[in-house]
Amino acid sequence: MQLLREYLKFYGIVNESTSPSHSKNGLAADGFPLAAVRIVLVEPAGPLNVGAIARVMKNMGLQHLVLVNPQCDPLSLEAQQMAVHAFDILQAAQVVETLPAALQGCTRAIATTARPRTLDIQLEQPQDALPWLVSTPKQASALIFGPESRGLSNEEMYYAQRFIRIPSNPAYPSLNLAQAVAICCYELAKSVQLATTNETSGEIHSAIADDYASVDALEGFYQHLEAVLLKVGYLYSHTATSRMEKFRQIFNRTQLENPEVAMLRGILTQVEWAMQNVGVEKRAEAEVSEQVEGEETAPSELRSASEPRSRESGVGKEDGVRGG
Repeated sequence: MQLLREYLKFYGIVNESTSPSHSKNGLAADGFPLAAVRIVLVEPAGPLNVGAIARVMKNMGLQHLVLVNPQCDPLSLEAQQMAVHAFDILQAAQVVETLPAALQGCTRAIATTARPRTLDIQLEQPQDALPWLVSTPKQASALIFGPESRGLSNEEMYYAQRFIRIPSNPAYPSLNLAQAVAICCYELAKSVQLATTNETSGEIHSAIADDYASVDALEGFYQHLEAVLLKVGYLYSHTATSRMEKFRQIFNRTQLENPEVAMLRGILTQVEWAMQNVGVEKRAEAEVSEQVEGEETAPSELRSASEPRSRESGVGKEDGVRGG
């Protein structure tokens, strides 16, 4: 690997120098507006695309690249040749196995799609949705792209709160992955520039709450909610996925904060406790009721048992009197 780096440095493919907005390790410096934005690629298959994406990220001031189960070597010679002076971004790229792992710690996420969906979601244009990602610069956020061959699945889409589609020619709407990332990175950089030149934007940012629930915290809540709704019979296993998609949409629109998620999960926990303990209490009440009923019926049984003997003894006395 060291020989390869020396080769790339000799031919000018890798540059060890850093720009003022970046630290020596290639990561975004503290306070840099786009430092908290992650570009997440799900199962990228083309090393040329990965390299080109690293390059455009550095062009536009983004540094955090996350690869979910990559189907290619992000440090291959092809990727490094396309990255040119953004080899540091390839080196620092985080590789994870699942999309939830890539989104861990993020409070906001936007998913991209190039094809029509049957999902009940609102597709926005990049310039309308992407400023939302950088409106909380102190908190991590993510922009998610799917594989070149299929794009994001419906299940992967629902890890995001908002969704964008780049307008294109209907006759040939599919963009190359690196091109799509380039357009979105440009829109992100533009939105930051506009915000820094707008005096009121700083006031808006300072007024925004800093305690938004992360994507993984929301996912834990959704799993808890689904489990409880299955227990109470509101959801059925064969329709749970589609129903939970609706709940995700409702809560994602509200941008829940951590205390609110804790409150909602507290309610679910109380429902679970009640379901367990109400059954115990009902059984206890039934046992007490049976015991009381048993005590009430015992004297009457004794009386009914003694009545025939009384009649028999009475008859005997009458017969004896008559006989006398």
